[in-house]
This record gives sequence, C-alpha cells and structure tokens, in this order.
Amino acid sequence: MPRPALVERARARVLVMFSGEPNGEPGWVRALADGDDDGFFGPGSAVWAVHSATPTIVAGIRALLMQTLHPGAMAGVHDHSRYRTDPLGRLAGTVRWVLTTTFAARAEAEAGCAWVARLHERVQGQYDGADGEPVAYRADDADLVGWVHCVFADAFIGSHETWGGPVPGGSDQYVAEWARAGELMGMTDPPRSRAELDAAIASYLPVLRRDARVDEAVRWLRSPNLGRGVGPGYRILFAGAVASLPTRYRRMLGLRRPWWPAITATRLMLAGMRLLLGPESSSVRYSRQRLERLARQSA
Repeated sequence: MPRPALVERARARVLVMFSGEPNGEPGWVRALADGDDDGFFGPGSAVWAVHSATPTIVAGIRALLMQTLHPGAMAGVHDHSRYRTDPLGRLAGTVRWVLTTTFAARAEAEAGCAWVARLHERVQGQYDGADGEPVAYRADDADLVGWVHCVFADAFIGSHETWGGPVPGGSDQYVAEWARAGELMGMTDPPRSRAELDAAIASYLPVLRRDARVDEAVRWLRSPNLGRGVGPGYRILFAGAVASLPTRYRRMLGLRRPWWPAITATRLMLAGMRLLLGPESSSVRYSRQRLERLARQSA
C-alpha cells in the first residue's frame, strides 16, 4: 500500500540524516551486496542483532555525549570536526563506518576502517592539561582509539539493553564480537565482555573532565540544527540518551535525568521509527543479497 506523501517526506528526511540519500541507498550501501565472503559477523551474530535495530539511533547521541569527556577526543572534535556546520554529513560518515564494518564483506570492512584511520592521521594538535600545560594529541593515539571504541560499544549495547530485543549470546557476546572493530581500528586487546568494557571505561576516569568545550558540545547536541520537522523527535531521543547514561557519567556531563518518562517516550518514538522505516534496513537487505549469492555459488 502506498504511503501518504507526508509519511514519505518524513521517511526521506530520516534516511537523509543517516545515509545522505532520501531512499537510504547511497553507493556504499548498494556495495554491501558485493564481496566474496560473509563478512566479520553475520545474520546470527550479536552485532547484527544490535546494529540492525532502532536503538542504535539513540546510541549515536549517547556515544557522542560520552566522547566529549575525554579532553583529547574533545579537542579533536572541537578543532577538526565539521559537526557545527555539517552535522548530517558527520553523522552520515559515522553511520557509514559502523554499517560497513558490520555488514560488508571483510575486504570492504577493512577498507572502510583504513579510510577512517587515514582521516584520523590529520587530526592532531594540543589541549590544556589539568595543570595548564599543553598536551599533544593525535586521533590515532592508542589512548584515544581505545576510548572511542569503548564508548561506542557501550552506547550500542547500553541502548540495546534499554530498548532492544534479545541479543544472541547476550551483552557479553556483543562486546566480544565488536572487539574485532576495535582491532581493525588499531586497538590492542579491546574488552571482550560487558564487565571488561565497564572496567575499561572506568579506567579513564582520572583523565575525564568537564570544561567549557564539553559544555559547548553538550549544548549543541541538545539542540542541533536539524530542522523543524525533525527537532521535536530528536529532543525525545536526546532525553532518552541522557536518561540511559550511567549516573556517574551523566553527572560529569552536568546533565540531569529528565523529570518526565524519557525512557518510555523514547521507546514509543523508536517504535514509530520502525513503522516509518520498515522492518528491514537497506543495509541488511543488500548484505543478504551477497550472502544469498554466495550460497548459490557454493551449492
């Protein structure tokens, strides 16, 4: 049954946010049908279960909030990111990396990670340390690579634990599988269980801090310029991301848990987005085409 024009416009707007194209099928998504193997994960994996579900939408906000607390990561975003002038472009780039690593054949996933690593080579500079002395940073420093991997993994599985369905093997299996993404980005010995992930994030506490740059980024994340059609829904998702954060980190960010039922409101918003976007994403659909082709070739 054809969708009403208003629904089609809303769907196209959401797909532009995440893929850069109103039909949700840019060239890199269609390329998921190419390749000669099943990829690093697969349809029965914990990673597929988590990354093909709508809670990843909230996970993106939650990850960016957490990322700001590391002064090196915040300096890189502040000095080099285009998030203020092109928020949708930056979002689409992050989505491309996550989905390519998740659903593509191995060679394509490795190439996607290498592409991001090359971008990171140019992200370097200095920030003021806790004692006022300048501290040099590079986005490909092991410390920052580890931090970014851990906060993304925590955001993905934490959001799924709050709003998603069952995960094959549970949260521990997800963290163990997604460790492969950390290795592809150059991380040594990434965490491989939920407890290890929590401990890895906590190990950064002596370094984490809130400052004026963090406050600026949080203000922007609270109300980015996404247009009137998207803004009200985004504010619910932002509140859900804040409510889902562990209390320790929420307080470090200077945020309060919303007084209204943000977790429930976010659940309803995500249910609406599932109806809007359909039961299966284009990324999953093209990946299944590759797997079906390979199965026919091996029969």
